[in-house]
Amino acid sequence: MASSNQLVVPQAKAALQSMKVEAAQSLGVQIPADGYYGNVTSREAGSLGGYITKKLVQMAEQQLSGR
Repeated sequence: MASSNQLVVPQAKAALQSMKVEAAQSLGVQIPADGYYGNVTSREAGSLGGYITKKLVQMAEQQLSGR
């Protein structure tokens, strides 16, 4: 099944991919070379999503506070 997620800012794709790689390295999760995440456990996928969300919230808070 194709992903239905659409980026609002397509130029952010590289930054999001970089964030995904950073999250995977921090959590010790192997990113599939072929891009298929069907073999990644739900726990690992959830950890990646949670880590990325946490980082995005931190970045937004910093921007809003003027730092």
